[in-house]
Amino acid sequence: MKRILLIILVLGTITIQAQTPEAKLIKEFDAYVEKSRKQYQVPGLAITVVKDGKVLLKKGYGVRQLDKPEAVNDQTLFACASTTKAMTATCMAMLVDEGKISWDDAVIKHLPDFQLYDPYVTRDLKIRDLFTHNSGVGNTDFLWSVMDISSDEVLARMKQVPPTYSLRSSFIYQNIFYLYAGKVIEKVSGSPWEVFIKKRIFEPLGMTRTYPHLQMVNDANQSSEHYWVDGKTVVISRTNADAIGPAGSVWASVDDMSKWAICMLDSSKYAGGRLVKPTTWAELFKPQVIVPADEFYPTAQLTKPNWTTYSLGWFQQDYKGKKVNFHTGSLAGETAINGQLPESKLGVYVFGNLDHAEVRHALMFKAFDVFALGGTRDWSTEFQALYKNLGQQYEQKQKEQDLQRILNTKPSLALTEYTGKYASDLYGEIIVTTDGNSLNLAINNVVNAKLDHWNYDTFSGWYDKRWWGKTKVQFTLNAAGRATTLEVEGMAFTRVP
Repeated sequence: MKRILLIILVLGTITIQAQTPEAKLIKEFDAYVEKSRKQYQVPGLAITVVKDGKVLLKKGYGVRQLDKPEAVNDQTLFACASTTKAMTATCMAMLVDEGKISWDDAVIKHLPDFQLYDPYVTRDLKIRDLFTHNSGVGNTDFLWSVMDISSDEVLARMKQVPPTYSLRSSFIYQNIFYLYAGKVIEKVSGSPWEVFIKKRIFEPLGMTRTYPHLQMVNDANQSSEHYWVDGKTVVISRTNADAIGPAGSVWASVDDMSKWAICMLDSSKYAGGRLVKPTTWAELFKPQVIVPADEFYPTAQLTKPNWTTYSLGWFQQDYKGKKVNFHTGSLAGETAINGQLPESKLGVYVFGNLDHAEVRHALMFKAFDVFALGGTRDWSTEFQALYKNLGQQYEQKQKEQDLQRILNTKPSLALTEYTGKYASDLYGEIIVTTDGNSLNLAINNVVNAKLDHWNYDTFSGWYDKRWWGKTKVQFTLNAAGRATTLEVEGMAFTRVP
């Protein structure tokens, strides 16, 4: 009888422990994650939630690739994409601690060959400016997304890019300046960025399943990329961001990201010491520049922050009176988000394998509510409605543009008269050929587009990478009636004789 009572007592204790408030919250949040994944039709995702130096949840959901049985787990590799930026900023912070560099050093002091279009900006741009997206140079992602060129060639072409606004007067998201930061790290430390980050961050933190470049990933347990194309989810080819590595080329498991999240919440401490000094760590999260509404996330329409800023590799806003540090990561078919509620020592990291599935934002804010701030809002449903409405607005604008088409026009020339090679020192080259009654554009041997006549000397059609969508190409004729230039996606190319 005593033995039976003892067993009942032990089982009762286990049941009580399993029903602790924290365990109950974790269980409910776990169910919310899976429900949200299905709601957004994301094939697979992985998430970790950390608080007060420990992991509350670390789990994979769904599958690595649609229509295949292999499940996502906490060791599955995903693209960190632009959440890499915070890591690169931390690498630079280490060199600041060592006295080898200052945030306010001129970039040209460490990279004598550094050159931008504007001589004043070339002279005055500081190391700090490499991380804050306010250099005056607009988006230049064409240098790596539609080109297959080396990192050095990417930087060489930057001197041809005219400024969009004056230095430090605004904010336009810019990947290439993080590549410059990587080159500074290499010059000052003597080690390439990919070696430095591995030795100074990944190895000390025990991040054994984190790789600085895609080309280093050779592992079966990795996620595939998915995109919503023609009304269904399909697997697409992988985007390689190695050419701009310090801006977004790290690949990792969510298990490793839990280690990174805990470290960065606890003033960069880890079991063997700390990555940077407390004052330097604080500088990483100090607001550096105001982010205007049109450069911030649409989620602000619902979270309604009073301020939005950018520090050194982190977006920032207020939420329920508390400061939030976060950053998303996006490559074609891959998503990530890294979020912090520093006052609560709460961190969230989410990976997903469906392009721009904004369930990542929903899970971040839901985690903030569940594990720190309270609240019962269904962020998954609210953000899904928000982005669906934005998508409908975009489609309506596309329809309105199509209505501007002038019907019953003909090309000025026979299709063969548009063919040939068109080149630009900045944008590369395009080869135009005929394909039946269509034109085919081969852009830098990276992507093709098949175009039909739209009106006059404008042609429109789909990229062969269907997830890139449709494009329009406009030819310009000279006085002799010969096609001499073409413009696509804002890029102008001149015909080569």
